[in-house]
Amino acid sequence: MKILVLGSGAREHAIVKALIRTGTDPSNITCAPGNGGISQEVTTVDLNINDPAVVTAWALAEQTDLVVIGPEAPLVAGVSDAVRAAGIPVFGPSKAAAALEGSKSFAKDVMAAADVPTGMARKCTSIYEVEQALEAFGAPYVVKADGLAAGKGVIVTSDKKAALDHANSFLTQGMEILVEEFLDGEEVSLFFLSDGSSVLPLSPAQDFKRAYDNDQGPNTGGMGAYSPLPWLPEGFIEEVQNRVALPTVRELARQGTPFIGLLYCGLIVTSKGIRVIEFNARFGDPETQVVLRRLLTSLSGLLHKAATSQLANQLEPEFSKDVAVTVVLASEGYPVTSATDREIAGLEEDDRHVEIAHAATKLVDGKLFATGGRVLSVVSMAKTFHKARKHAYKVIENIKLEGSHYRTDIALKVDEGADD
Repeated sequence: MKILVLGSGAREHAIVKALIRTGTDPSNITCAPGNGGISQEVTTVDLNINDPAVVTAWALAEQTDLVVIGPEAPLVAGVSDAVRAAGIPVFGPSKAAAALEGSKSFAKDVMAAADVPTGMARKCTSIYEVEQALEAFGAPYVVKADGLAAGKGVIVTSDKKAALDHANSFLTQGMEILVEEFLDGEEVSLFFLSDGSSVLPLSPAQDFKRAYDNDQGPNTGGMGAYSPLPWLPEGFIEEVQNRVALPTVRELARQGTPFIGLLYCGLIVTSKGIRVIEFNARFGDPETQVVLRRLLTSLSGLLHKAATSQLANQLEPEFSKDVAVTVVLASEGYPVTSATDREIAGLEEDDRHVEIAHAATKLVDGKLFATGGRVLSVVSMAKTFHKARKHAYKVIENIKLEGSHYRTDIALKVDEGADD
């Protein structure tokens, strides 16, 4: 099976690694545009992945059997619609269905129609309306941009001025704002494969959004993650499947916009039960790095069955009993600014427990350089969280990138303590 993976981040590198690990020949995988790390494992090609015509033409010319769309931008641009119309199976929802991520208000409307549990929210089109909503809900304030914002559209703060400033920064870009009630509890990311009518769950994960230890600093795209979650109650996955994922997919099908791809359920476990914080229409980063690291079932088979409406007879994916932890190395200044074009050294993967998923890297004359933002993810898998953390941090401590930073407390709360 010839597979084209669209994207250039650690998520896409994790997908490529999982495809290879679960049986796909690397010579049958192409990634566009890829990055410095991905180019060392499979063929990369420089395509404008947000242009439906460009992607479709390349996929047809190369007799591609499956297109896997990683980032949200190509989905919202309608790339999957064009490729699917050309007769090529696509793992990624249509432009209309991807509005589940692209529009927070659309997602709320779908959840209301499907009776999916979520927090209360108000849509705002002016700073005055935002201020009124903040007063109504009270602190802590939750403010979301109603559109794509590269993981930086949400702020949770007790500082009213910061909440208003955040809202204003997106209102001035022409976006609407959602102000939501604050939900208190543990956050969980749970991915579902969907073929438009059936869903299959993957393994739960938890990510760490704040830039610094102890959940301090600004929100980021994610600074680390771990999987599985030993503290989840029994029956959690089944409950989310029956109360959230299936009703959502069925409602979208009822509306004539079947969801084919990855339904990312961002959840919170509150004292009153499970609530949906948000949906994404693609694999999440950095949770993908830990979830797919543990996958034993053929990833290409799962994605192709989802893309061709054949999930109904597919057994649930199998995962390793080992645990996985990923720690993100970010460039100097991230997430406010990002230092670029700095050489990276010390990336030798000589620890069998660890692999490195590249995000913002490029390869120049055999040397790797950071291109900004979240640079790479160190992914470790072991029998225990304590061992996985130890291996991950041993490797990341040896990576040399001027000004870089990372959190030291990823998966700390599930660390079982000293090795036997």
